[in-house]
Amino acid sequence: MTFTPTKPSRIVEKISKNLWKNQYPKKHDHYTIEDFFHFDTVNGDITDWNESRNVLVTEDFIVGLIEGLEEEVGPASSVVMYNIGKNWGIRDADFFCDWFQKEYEYPKDIREMNLLYVLEAWWWPFTTQGWGNWDVDLSEQKNGFMFVNIFDSAVARTLGDVGKPVCHIYAGLLAGFFSRFINKPLNCIEIQCYSMGETYCKFLLGKQDRIDAATFWHNEGAGAKDIQKRLINGEYLK
Repeated sequence: MTFTPTKPSRIVEKISKNLWKNQYPKKHDHYTIEDFFHFDTVNGDITDWNESRNVLVTEDFIVGLIEGLEEEVGPASSVVMYNIGKNWGIRDADFFCDWFQKEYEYPKDIREMNLLYVLEAWWWPFTTQGWGNWDVDLSEQKNGFMFVNIFDSAVARTLGDVGKPVCHIYAGLLAGFFSRFINKPLNCIEIQCYSMGETYCKFLLGKQDRIDAATFWHNEGAGAKDIQKRLINGEYLK
């Protein structure tokens, strides 16, 4: 898995001339490892197609990060990870919108384009960097919420079956990105996790009342299917 700053570093600027991108600047399908990453073995740097510096981390790093936070702040570690993800998502939304317009040079504003198409363009780098594949369900968007499935979450895969949701940084990332992208406050909760013995992770993204209702039901033992059914039936209004 890799962590990526949203702004290119000075080191990246110096070595960007070596990137595969400069040979094929209009190549949009650049998400293989060979195309997306540039490994500078001389300086020990890894940069991606977007000229951002990447850092490879091991599963031990993820475990150490989470256990270290839990030791320092206890149960609040989940809130810390969520807020880290949310701030990351906000910054990444700004970076992505600017990058998208420059990359594809569409005459339309990004927010006027097909949303699923735009979202796929946003998530592809995350897949290449090891954050997992995803699936977005926009069918309930008009009702103030939506669902996102993450397959092969880097965090959940590392921690294994611990009996509780662990992908708080993903929830924060989704909340931050979508809030910034649509300019409306949204929150996110993980209602199904690989670390609970499930095959993939499911997130609910939406307005605060939807999230509050889902959080209550989840704490009462409701599963993802039950929460989804209740929301679709409008129980959050009761």
